[in-house]
Amino acid sequence: MSKTTRATQALQKAGKAFTTVTYDYDPNADRIGMAAAEAIGEAPQRVLKTLMAEVDGKAVCVVVPSDREVSMKKLAAAFGGKSANMMKPADAERATGYHVGGISPFGQKKQVPTAIEITALDEPHIFINGGQRGLQIRLAPGDARDALKAIAAALIA
Repeated sequence: MSKTTRATQALQKAGKAFTTVTYDYDPNADRIGMAAAEAIGEAPQRVLKTLMAEVDGKAVCVVVPSDREVSMKKLAAAFGGKSANMMKPADAERATGYHVGGISPFGQKKQVPTAIEITALDEPHIFINGGQRGLQIRLAPGDARDALKAIAAALIA
């Protein structure tokens, strides 16, 4: 498995310190983020999942703890919209250039507005998908927010 992806290259270009962790990806896992947290031995609130959604028909990226669900109402409000819905997996793959299970907020084909769950910023470090299945990036939450130019908001239900 290559540890160099568009995601790691984007972080290097942004000058952010990070390390990578690999694990055995389970394509049959019901909750991919939770499976990743268990596989790398980290608390689920530190292993963030990357979700693609639409707010008022416009693509957005959402980064939240793997053990939590996104509130569509809070997501829409975070971007000043009226309604939000999850993007279909095929549309998310097309938009990001990554495969489901390996979608990273870093280095997407076309960078879209991104929001990160505000409680994640309280963690000493977080893990975010590295752009391929079985690869996680460990970094400081503030560095993730800054590299993504993300808004921090209460997004979870």
